[in-house]
Amino acid sequence: MGHPPLEFSDCSLDSPDFRERLKSYEQELEKTNKFIKEVIKDGNSLISAIRSYSSAVTKFSQSLHAFQFEFIGDTLTDDEINIAESFKEFAGLLQEVEEERVMMVQNSSNFLIKPLESFKRDHIGVAKEKKKKFEKESEKFHSALDRHLSLSSKKKESHLQEADVQVDRERQNFYEASLEYVYKIQEVHERKKFEVVEPVLAFLHSLLTFQHLTFELTQDFLPYKQQLQLSLQHTRNHFMGTREEMEDLMKRMKEAPQSCKVPGQPTIEGYLFFQEKRALGFSWVKYYCKYVKDAKALTMISCDPKPGVKQEFKLKSCIRRKTESIDKRFCFDIELVERPGPVTLQALSEANRKLWIEAMDGKEPIYITPNAKPEEMQLTELGLRFVRRCINAVESQGITSEGIYRTVGSSFQVQKLLTQYFDLNHPGDVDLQNSEWDIKTITSALKHYLRNLEEPVMTYKLHKEILSASKSDNLDYRLGAIHSLVYKLPEKNREILELIIKHLMTVCSHSKENLMTASNMGVIFGPTLMRPQEDTVAAMMNIKFQNIVVEILIEHYEKIFQSLPEENTAPPIPPPRAAPRKRQPITISKRPARHRPHLSMSGSVDVEGDYSNVNVYRPHHEKSSSGLQRPPMRPPDPPCRDKVSPLLRMEPPSSMEDNPSSVVASRAKFFEKAARVSGSVNPSPPLSPPVTRNIAAKDETS
Repeated sequence: MGHPPLEFSDCSLDSPDFRERLKSYEQELEKTNKFIKEVIKDGNSLISAIRSYSSAVTKFSQSLHAFQFEFIGDTLTDDEINIAESFKEFAGLLQEVEEERVMMVQNSSNFLIKPLESFKRDHIGVAKEKKKKFEKESEKFHSALDRHLSLSSKKKESHLQEADVQVDRERQNFYEASLEYVYKIQEVHERKKFEVVEPVLAFLHSLLTFQHLTFELTQDFLPYKQQLQLSLQHTRNHFMGTREEMEDLMKRMKEAPQSCKVPGQPTIEGYLFFQEKRALGFSWVKYYCKYVKDAKALTMISCDPKPGVKQEFKLKSCIRRKTESIDKRFCFDIELVERPGPVTLQALSEANRKLWIEAMDGKEPIYITPNAKPEEMQLTELGLRFVRRCINAVESQGITSEGIYRTVGSSFQVQKLLTQYFDLNHPGDVDLQNSEWDIKTITSALKHYLRNLEEPVMTYKLHKEILSASKSDNLDYRLGAIHSLVYKLPEKNREILELIIKHLMTVCSHSKENLMTASNMGVIFGPTLMRPQEDTVAAMMNIKFQNIVVEILIEHYEKIFQSLPEENTAPPIPPPRAAPRKRQPITISKRPARHRPHLSMSGSVDVEGDYSNVNVYRPHHEKSSSGLQRPPMRPPDPPCRDKVSPLLRMEPPSSMEDNPSSVVASRAKFFEKAARVSGSVNPSPPLSPPVTRNIAAKDETS
């Protein structure tokens, strides 16, 4: 089980549970930091001490085998399962390479050390700085709050107002620091899934290329490497889509913290000070309180002198405490079933007291003017015609445009197009074939319309069921359940969904020109067609499964939309979960001592990323990145050219830069040697990463 997501809404509450969850993230971050340091140390030892090469490789492989990823959320995608097991695969491969007495490591620093140091510096280091700022602002805020609450109400009004402004400023600084820290620490944990694995994968690939490996070992590793590259690319694409959603949620939380309340939480919760009678008078004790309005249940968790002691009461009544009746500010009285007489509580501010009194149905009147909700678009016949016209325009004018649907159009032009089309006086009076509207504007307008519907195309009602189906281990159930749930959609929703998926399938059929595969389309249209009703970090973590649903719909369009499900009344019953999801290993090579992952390949692979000659074989039936059956002999989706990490590309040693006159000959000799080692790698160099771009420039001039 992974760590529970940190909700942005908890940043303002700053509850003990929130602090505990944050502590678990910090421990995992420190664990990752120590692991990266260990990998860097071992890598340097491997590079500098060739004489002790054998022991260094053994230690490095042991470090990889011992490390275990901790993911956020309760379910992993098929790609994340591959990533989670990748280090164990790497460790086993290193043992085989050691048995073959490989020679030496060249240029390994660029593949392993620098990316990991960059990740430590640019992400883990920044997260630690955010932690320092968070702790500093937390201390300042709580100190200011203690001083603020100790002020007497008999002070001058100007002095009290100044104190209110000061504590509000400290509260805002603390809240912003908390939001930024929570966002950054979760971002680091998401990034490590590919930015820590990619350098290690690239380092292993460099070992196989520069060392004298046999053809059998290299051919053994290529299938797993290619599958892991696709898994990393899919995971990166999911992360990029999720990060945009989380950034948007964080901005909205900064503007209106109360507008994004997580469902299932108490009506109100937060810190209150409880007036207790002691032998020498009264004292104020700090409690973290939760109140559920329906049950009138009040839970109080002691913060001192015995932290963690929980008391539960039932509320009878609540009333605001008169200002002149007590020396403290922001006080109100409550009556409890379990205690005789009134109990005095002190809130953190006047606004906070009003919220508590309102939640407890107290006698303090509350007048809150809700924010006006903008009028949302409806799924009408006019909207359906808009979708059809956009699709026709895209398929007739720009279906081969590179990065279609990924490239964003001008927001001004998009708003202009939507305003003109949905004008009440002249609805639908827009010619999309006009040169005024380019493809980027049309595709962005289509996505904007679908994403801003009052209810998503795949409806809030079926959202949880569809997500649950996509998380199933059983591949047949996964497809059958989604097939059945599609036919539970309202007729108009199913009609527009079929129209969109058919269009996306057409776009994917031109992926060689537009570079848009089913996986890419899932990342773009997953949050668009089935967004969650609540805006929470936990919901954001499920976006990757929304993407998988769209990918399944595209790859199985004919089965889902051209035939009725076997059971039209309800989705099929899922099989019981016997054990956690694991990859089923099979034997790929003739070597009996080692089992490879569940994917095997045959055919040649072009270094530049051409997978056209690769045949993918799996036991019994083929599986796509979403885990479902594909047509036989279909190659895996090529990764987007603008997204593939340069760490995963082969490059000659950087020492070639020192002698420009021999660059061409050296590169040709290098790739010829690489071809002899791997047996299936074309001797033409790939796109160069930033480290060696000047080499390519010298080649052209020479």
